[in-house]
Amino acid sequence: MTQHAVSFQCVTKTFGSVRAVGGLDLTLDRGETVALLGANGAGKSTSISMLLGLLEPTAGQLSVLGGSPNQAVAEGRIGAMLQDGGLMPGVTVGALVSLACRIYPSPRPVKQLLADADLISIASRRTDRLSGGQAQRLRFALAIAGNPQVLVLDEPTAAMDVESRRAFWTTIRGYAAGGRTVLFATHYMEEADENADRIVVIAGGRVVTDGTPTEIKAAAGGRSVRFTLGGESCAGLDLLPGVRVVEVHGGTVALRTTDVEATVRALFATRDQVPDLEVGGADLEDAVLALTR
Repeated sequence: MTQHAVSFQCVTKTFGSVRAVGGLDLTLDRGETVALLGANGAGKSTSISMLLGLLEPTAGQLSVLGGSPNQAVAEGRIGAMLQDGGLMPGVTVGALVSLACRIYPSPRPVKQLLADADLISIASRRTDRLSGGQAQRLRFALAIAGNPQVLVLDEPTAAMDVESRRAFWTTIRGYAAGGRTVLFATHYMEEADENADRIVVIAGGRVVTDGTPTEIKAAAGGRSVRFTLGGESCAGLDLLPGVRVVEVHGGTVALRTTDVEATVRALFATRDQVPDLEVGGADLEDAVLALTR
């Protein structure tokens, strides 16, 4: 049997009377790029902290590449780029990257790291004089200094401009193409949609849904039908064929449906007017909101 890169088996984490993660079952395979999504307080950060050995599970089994998280960290087999990770002040970018490489048994070459993170032009700049986007690129270089097989990213493109984000994800796709596993948490839904092979949505410390971006959007109602409500009632819209979710925003109604043609036919059959009718695909943000709701 092929060994999973990461395995959570009924993992629980409590803080006093608060259960932050409640029986999380999740496996990641080698070579996968997986987006971890969920609202604030869903258990994402706690799960990531346990994966990195920063917290011990209260119960359950957690393994990374067949061993413990602490073992994987010590061997440089797992790396992390955390949103609130600090940088050593008063040193240059090049010096800090060189120091990071000396920590691990099988590091990536310093010049390659600087090139991968687009840091060559600022290698002589002090870390306390970096812009937000430059600091994020440096954190990325430090995360992959040990040449890890599992890479964990927490809001990796925060403070980056659009061009820097595109370049960053091109680099990540190249890194993952070598059979490495990438797990990232983000609030940018378009990043998850475009860059993840698989999306895991959690709420209350448990998996709500797990699948490809296309499967997630289909599970929440593959398409949407929008129209202006006008003076009519929204009663009965949830009974139309194919409709799974009804959302009312002011005077506009959005119907999430698995059969858009049947929904539209029934809509016209039950109403005198359907003004401002629009039919479109459900986006990932709408799907996640519907599923976590």
